[in-house]
Amino acid sequence: MPPAIIVVGLGSGGEDQLTLGILKSLETAGIRYCRTADHPAVADLAKRGIAMEPFDALYERSDSFEQVYEDIAETLLSQAALNPEQPVAYAVPGHPMVAERTVQLLRERSEARGISLDILGGESFLDQAFVRLGFDPIEGFQLLDASSLKREHLRPTLHTVVGQVYDAYTASDVKLTLMGVYPDDHEIVLGQALGIAGEERIARIPLHDLDRQESYGNLTLVYVPASEDAGLRRRSFERLHEIVSILRSPEGCPWDREQTHQSIRRNFIEETYEAIEALDLDDPDGMKEEFGDVLLQILLHSQMEEETGAFDVFDVLAELNDKLIFRHPHVFGTENAGDAEEALRNWEAMKAEEKRLKGRPERVSLLDGIPKDLPALPRAHKIQKKASGVGFDWPDLEGVWDKIAEELDELKAAVRDESQERQQEEFGDLLFAVVNASRFIHADPEEALAGTNRKFAARFRYIEERLSISGRKFDETDLLEMEGWWQEAKHAVD
Repeated sequence: MPPAIIVVGLGSGGEDQLTLGILKSLETAGIRYCRTADHPAVADLAKRGIAMEPFDALYERSDSFEQVYEDIAETLLSQAALNPEQPVAYAVPGHPMVAERTVQLLRERSEARGISLDILGGESFLDQAFVRLGFDPIEGFQLLDASSLKREHLRPTLHTVVGQVYDAYTASDVKLTLMGVYPDDHEIVLGQALGIAGEERIARIPLHDLDRQESYGNLTLVYVPASEDAGLRRRSFERLHEIVSILRSPEGCPWDREQTHQSIRRNFIEETYEAIEALDLDDPDGMKEEFGDVLLQILLHSQMEEETGAFDVFDVLAELNDKLIFRHPHVFGTENAGDAEEALRNWEAMKAEEKRLKGRPERVSLLDGIPKDLPALPRAHKIQKKASGVGFDWPDLEGVWDKIAEELDELKAAVRDESQERQQEEFGDLLFAVVNASRFIHADPEEALAGTNRKFAARFRYIEERLSISGRKFDETDLLEMEGWWQEAKHAVD
């Protein structure tokens, strides 16, 4: 017979929860271990003469739970290899396959080490949770680990049990995570030693008191009952998708139902500009609102495609997730990027590779792919950067100054002697040359002009305020006085 490890579940209470098969296995085992002696069944078994060596000391010596579990698994595998003539019994609280990392490690490693692994189930703390807390898991249920709980895990429409709330620090982390979805005063249930006579404690408390209880331990859990309250889902992407689909449904909003990609195309552009304005103003409340408006446009367009069966917004998310991972091999793969420039090169290289793998036709022109509806100023900047990338550029800024001067002279000549169309053309040439200067001094032309617009508006409003204070209008002042206020504004509002 090969070396063997028998893993048994001790249930969530005393020896009365042990099956006869588990009791026999423990009685006949030559070497016995238990993950912790802090379990009622361990003391009951000791009275029967079934002693077990606990691993509690490892918790004191190790810096992390994962290290403890590693040490336990390696100890058991080593003992089984050293004692092939007798199986090694390992007893864990509850059920071996519920929240037992050590058992998972044994399952992963035992076969490669030539060690037989036999797992005997026991009553888990979930059995008692279903009974003592009074809910049916068939209604929808999730079991989560307190040590790795994240807001993304939480689904208010499901009964939720958070296990292994060992101490006040863990309880505090759980509380903060739950508060990302539930109100601070939302009622939760704190359970301790469920089903164990004389030790069981069930308390209904507001969420904000979760980390202010008298005691915690291995048998402490948090239960959040399922709820159909839509307000609890207001921060979820799924709820947003649901709302948009209702708006577009026959029972929804007549205006939303009538819209097409083309009819709300302009909205997308306008909402984007409003979001950019909130960014420029460094307005967190404005950003929060305007980012939502941009997201709504994405949801509406995606919903239209979902109605045709082409794709839905979750396909959009999947595509984006795949793209971000693929284009960041220095983060999610084996490549390296020492600085932002190298990271950008990785991005561009993987972007080209991605298109090749998808079988998309190669671009005929280097300038293909620049959106035709991009505003003229940033479009000019992108066109110039593309051309510069293959060497079609001035060697230094001096050539740019000369070009700006040349275009300015041509514009002046056109204004004197040529048609309106030619004047506009020469003005465009001048702007294009000025954009070249922005590249050489590493200034974004759109941001630069937007900043000047804001500066002009602030100074002009200062002039309006001065007029208002003096009880006058623009036709009651002159350019000389306004220029004086303009100079004042440079110091007052800039």
